[in-house]
Amino acid sequence: MGFRDIIILVLVDIVAGRIIIIITTNRPNALVLVWFVFCRLYFFPLIVLGIKHCDQLYLSISVGLKLPRIYPITDTRLSGLSHAEQVKRLIAGGATLIQLRDKHAAPREFYHQATNALNISREHGVRLIVNDRVDIALALKADGVHLGQTDMPVEAARDLLGQKAIVGISTHNLAQAQFATRLPVDYIAFGPIFGTATKANPDPTVGLSTLNEVRSIVGELPLVAIGGIDFANARETLEAGADAVAIISALVAEPTQIQENMRRMMLATNS
Repeated sequence: MGFRDIIILVLVDIVAGRIIIIITTNRPNALVLVWFVFCRLYFFPLIVLGIKHCDQLYLSISVGLKLPRIYPITDTRLSGLSHAEQVKRLIAGGATLIQLRDKHAAPREFYHQATNALNISREHGVRLIVNDRVDIALALKADGVHLGQTDMPVEAARDLLGQKAIVGISTHNLAQAQFATRLPVDYIAFGPIFGTATKANPDPTVGLSTLNEVRSIVGELPLVAIGGIDFANARETLEAGADAVAIISALVAEPTQIQENMRRMMLATNS
């Protein structure tokens, strides 16, 4: 067999976003492979979308997380309470997964507050997610991290935290949501669904109809809706396609009512 007997084909997979190189010594085999790839790309696009997660290195990650319907997020400035105290009251109201979010505290201060909050959550078997700060999540061995569009790349966070950690990402439009499906994440957050005052310079509101579109895009990946969700619209947000609703103000803005607010929100969204 000489070099002339080797057939090298280079195909561009536009849908999956990669280059496919086929090397064979048998011309009929090459034709079969070309036909298979061509059919995969152009004749069966729905199948491509349906199996997109099979192309990921982290196959077991994408479909394994079961989210609670209510995903509370802490805010020290809004509540006037430490993260630990908010976590304590949210757990008393029934929370099973909580995100610590602090855009203002110095790293050392946030680390100490997160340590106290994590100790409380561990005592009650509640999972704790750290917003933005992969370093703090790693140092504390928290249950995971939630990343924004300008934070550490998801792949780098996954490599640091390992496959057992929960990694979520915020998205704000259809293109970002589509791209996120190709990342090693456990859930995708989308919003703001409604107007929100808990974020400086928030992205434009997307509404429930766009949330419904995202539901189709992300497939089986858990979808978290965020932004302006309260007692009046939480249920319809879930009905629009979200697996969970992430809530800040409606739960923690009144510190003496955190436990009761959490309980009421769970009842209001109970199917």
